This record gives sequence, structure tokens and C-alpha cells, in this order.
Amino acid sequence: MLAADSQLECLCSPALWAEGPVWLPQENAVVFSDVKGNRMFRWCRDGELSLYRSPSNFANGNARMANGSIVSCEHGRRGISQTDIQGNISLLVDRIDGKRFNSPNDIVVKSDGTLWFTDPPYGITGDDEGYKSESQVIGCYLYCFDPKDSSLRIAACDLQRPNGLAFSPDEQLLYVADMSIVDFPTLGRRQLRVYPVKGLQLGDGRIFAEVTPGFPDGFCVDHIGNLFCSCADGVLIFTPQAVLLGKISVPERVSNCTFGGPNGDELYITAGTSLYRIKLNTYG
Repeated sequence: MLAADSQLECLCSPALWAEGPVWLPQENAVVFSDVKGNRMFRWCRDGELSLYRSPSNFANGNARMANGSIVSCEHGRRGISQTDIQGNISLLVDRIDGKRFNSPNDIVVKSDGTLWFTDPPYGITGDDEGYKSESQVIGCYLYCFDPKDSSLRIAACDLQRPNGLAFSPDEQLLYVADMSIVDFPTLGRRQLRVYPVKGLQLGDGRIFAEVTPGFPDGFCVDHIGNLFCSCADGVLIFTPQAVLLGKISVPERVSNCTFGGPNGDELYITAGTSLYRIKLNTYG
């Protein structure tokens, strides 16, 4: 996956905890969250770093919709927001059956416009990534939300601490990280799980891979289905058959990554306080 001239670059280090990178082709830029700093940044390929939103309602994961809007998982408002191309922000969904979510963490947009997101409790267990609160749903689920009719459904309920997620290129599979080892050191998971996609529902999940060192957080998929998954000291690369091809070493703990650049062959990595980039011989 590495090209002959591949070299990891640290582009900037403005964050307390960098997360949720999303590539914006219309701006030739990456937007990413500083969850603990309660703000978001934009880094342009010309090298300019600017504040994108402050406060951000403790935004974490982000994704781009087909119309150019950004959808964000907000720990502070415990919901999914949308920022349109004019910069207007609206809250799309923040509860199920009248009960507030825990703290939506990461999100992907399917080609049909549905939003799939995970809801672990990390934004309500303390005040450093949100506001300490009791859980109202008493569970950590994966949801599917359709903005066209505002319908919401639980897509998976067998995850302990769901986090990052990504579709396979044909959208027949949904990969989800379960990092419950953080909360349950003896019985928790450090797994990537995979589910068959059946419309707006998921079939039975199975273990795709165990992730070590550390645990899986955010990840992305290239055009042929290879997974680029965060771990404690870098980005692990798995084939669609779960064969480990190698690792991109990163000097800070990796939280997430996404493909971007004019040709889609640049991997943007959030890790610790920083945003990194490496050019690959594959594309997203």
C-alpha cells in the first residue's frame, strides 16, 4: 500500500484530542474535530490552518453528505448535526422514543443518504468530552437514520462499546469497531466486527479481526475493500479477508483516518494532538 516515496508528515498539532477527519473536495481541505477542546479545525492543502467551529458541542466523528454538507456526532447535544455549505448548523436527531442518545461517536453516510452512527457513553461519563449525565437508553447501539423521512431504527444491539464504522465499497458489509476493552479490561473487546447490510437493517455480525496493540477506534476503507484501522501506535492495514498486510507507524495514538487529496490517494490521520498525512498507492 505504501508508494516508494511514501512518508508520514505531521501537518499541524492544534488539538487536545484530534478526531473525525473528513475530506472536503470542494474546499481542497480536511475538517477534523478537537473533541476535548470543544472545537473543530480546517486544514487546507495550501498549509493554512483555521478554526472551523468553536464551540463545537464536543463534536467527534464527521462525514460528508452528497450535497456537500457535513454531519457531525455531537457529545454535547447528544445528537447528529448538519452543517450546510453556507455554514448553517441544524440538529437532525438527538433521541429515540423520547429518550436522549448517550453521545454519538462516529458516523458514515450510505449512498442512499441514510446516516449510520454509533452511540457509546464516552461523552456522558465525565465533563472532558461532553457533560456528565446518566444514560437514558441503557445500551450502546448502532443506529440508522433517514433524513428524508426522519425515521430512526436500531441497526445493531450486540455491540458493547461501538465506535468507528465504515461500509465496504459495494455497501454490502458494514464494519464496526468495538473497543469495550477500555471499560472492561478482563472481558471487553478490541475487535473489528462485520455485518451484512440488508436494506436499512443489518444481519448477524461476526468478528472480523482482533486489533492490537491498543484497540480499534476509527478507520476507513479503500476502493478495493482494504481496511485502514487505528491502533495504539499506528494504522493497521487488513485485506477484505482479514489478512494483516502491515502497519503505518505513527508517533501518537491514532484515533481515526480518512482518504482525501485531489486523487483520493492521501491518507489523513488524526492522532493525539495532531493531523498527519501519508501518500499511498491506493485510493479511497
